[in-house]
Amino acid sequence: MRYELYYWPEIQGRGEFVRLALEDARADYVDVARLPKHSGTAALMRFLESRSVERPPFAPPFLKAGDLVIGQTANILLYLGPRLGLAPKGKAGQLWAHQLQLTIADWVAEVHDTHHPISGGLYYDEQKGEAKRRAADFRAERLPKFLDYFERVLERNPKGTGYLLGKAVSYVDLSMFQMIAGLRYAFPAAMARLEPKYPRLAALHDRVSARPRIAAYLSSPRRLPFNQQGIFRHYPEIDG
Repeated sequence: MRYELYYWPEIQGRGEFVRLALEDARADYVDVARLPKHSGTAALMRFLESRSVERPPFAPPFLKAGDLVIGQTANILLYLGPRLGLAPKGKAGQLWAHQLQLTIADWVAEVHDTHHPISGGLYYDEQKGEAKRRAADFRAERLPKFLDYFERVLERNPKGTGYLLGKAVSYVDLSMFQMIAGLRYAFPAAMARLEPKYPRLAALHDRVSARPRIAAYLSSPRRLPFNQQGIFRHYPEIDG
């Protein structure tokens, strides 16, 4: 099957978690909005505005898989995981993977809110004071809490593989790589202080980045750079 991924063409954002799974599995997919001459962006908007879609997505990312249209990052990965060999085979394992991915989704939202704590419709400069307060709490309380949790999950994996669940890499491991990479970009000072406490997460990041297909993707033009329009943004004044 050829998958169609719909996401904004200029940012990694939430779509990157899906791209990493598709790339690691060498899936046949097209990143629709990145088609030449912005025709893909027009196609994305037409899809969002269409009245003929029976089950319309709220916003990108969404995936077309045959007749299916699947929205929400964690939901897309719940669907793709077993089909791409990136999820456990049993129902209990698949639910555990989905639970972890939903926790990552909560974490992503909190990262976003460090630079847009009041409104996504306002510029960062219009809420800079509030962002400093929100980011200070994130660095001191929320970031360590999430890191503690996932380090603990790695430690308690009974297989002892260095992955978050089971014996093999999963889409959750790929997503965790993206979280660590994004946090290093957005909060380099905070992560430099915290990371020594989380050796398993650091090792997982390195293990995923060394996977041949992921390494090839990261060095290709398909991998968009982090920037000041995406979820992970670096503003020195909120890094602390």
